[in-house]
Amino acid sequence: MRELVFALDYDPGQNTLADTLADFPDARVRSLSLHATVDSLWRVDHTTGSPDALSAIKDAFLTADYYADCLATEPCGAESETQILDQTDDTLVLYTYWQRTPVCVSIPHLALEHLGDGLLFETQHVQHRHTWRVIHPEDANIHGFFDALHAELSSDVDVEIVRLTGLSSSTTATFTAEEGTLTREQREALTAAAEHGYYETPRGIDLGELAEKLDVPRSTLTYRVRRAEAEIIKQFTDHDPVTDSVPTS
Repeated sequence: MRELVFALDYDPGQNTLADTLADFPDARVRSLSLHATVDSLWRVDHTTGSPDALSAIKDAFLTADYYADCLATEPCGAESETQILDQTDDTLVLYTYWQRTPVCVSIPHLALEHLGDGLLFETQHVQHRHTWRVIHPEDANIHGFFDALHAELSSDVDVEIVRLTGLSSSTTATFTAEEGTLTREQREALTAAAEHGYYETPRGIDLGELAEKLDVPRSTLTYRVRRAEAEIIKQFTDHDPVTDSVPTS
């Protein structure tokens, strides 16, 4: 099995829950369990924060236009149900069930399509960042997964590949991207992103700010970074053996 960790960074106005959490920096939403079939998704989330934060987060989950993990930018008509399983002054446990429609897609469903069966998911929401950890089979199509994910996300949502790790071996392999794989523009974009702190934790700059510094359209910079990362992922997953985390920069 292998481990994939990546994060989505939402701009304000892109995600109801992310906007709510941004108002309460100390609040956290962490998945206790998450399961998906071709037609549905259900999850249990554990939330911590102040009473005001929990009240706002609960409202975000219960609003009609919020479906668990749905990537649609407009209401897609999916049937969903959210229940409060437990609540104290500083914790909230929520159960959410979501029934897909033909126009809806989610990260777990993209993962099922490209990474295979037997997946394990772990997620955490902190402010505008949504971090995913996926345990998947050795032969999973990581490149196809990220291509599909980028196709569904708005260009205003930044994707950071945090870690790609092989779990089946204790030996460490060295991976180097092949010469000529990336275009000059892609290499320059990745270099600038690394130099300005895009790959640091916490992130020192987002792609919108970096695009302004480089005086290029955000859509152009986003495309170059995403295509470069996708190509590096493809090479990484084709490299044998794969055992340790590899920095995207």
